[in-house]
Amino acid sequence: MARSLRTDIGGQIYHVLNRANAKVKIFDNENDYRLFEKLLEGATTKYEVKIYAYCVMPNHWHILLKTKKDGELSKFMSWLTNTHTKKWHSLRETTGEGHLYQGRYKSFICQDNDYFLTLVRYIERNPKKANLVPNSEDWKWSSVWRRTKGDRQKKNLLSPWILKEPENYLFFLNEPQTEQELAKIEHAIKKGSPYGNDHWTIRIAKKFNLQSKLRNVGRPKKDGL
Repeated sequence: MARSLRTDIGGQIYHVLNRANAKVKIFDNENDYRLFEKLLEGATTKYEVKIYAYCVMPNHWHILLKTKKDGELSKFMSWLTNTHTKKWHSLRETTGEGHLYQGRYKSFICQDNDYFLTLVRYIERNPKKANLVPNSEDWKWSSVWRRTKGDRQKKNLLSPWILKEPENYLFFLNEPQTEQELAKIEHAIKKGSPYGNDHWTIRIAKKFNLQSKLRNVGRPKKDGL
């Protein structure tokens, strides 16, 4: 079966996700998380990419970013995932023993308005949703921890948001999102469809030939992402 075309247009905001092969745990300890974050920092020095939010979970990760040039997203992700795979296997002396990731990364374009904030919140509250921490900002391997508890060097990885952070953001972050919000985001992840209001979504889908990705909006998954 032919692979679906991947949108890789400069100047767009993307949510990017990848999972471990067979959804197994690949981040076992602090060294594993630090390695990935170090590589993420390295990737931003190689490519003109802005990181707005991210979260590294035990068996997957999310990144919200903006590229500058056409084709740069795939180069950024290829370097990040391939380098991570090599170093992960090297540390465990398992080089050549199989894939680390389940396949190609998933991505979709995000609108630069309140949908941006909703998506940041979705990414940063993953650890609380999974009952890994009492509050989202307590999860060390995420952008919210870097913003609120990290030193200057830690914060340098992150670019300023395109919108002003709400004054009550941490309280809002730790509140559950609605089923409608989750359904819309999960559909975008599954289909690769643009994420935003209806008018913008239809316009972007037409502009980048993504109309087929707008069909069959699904119900939210019970176990989340």
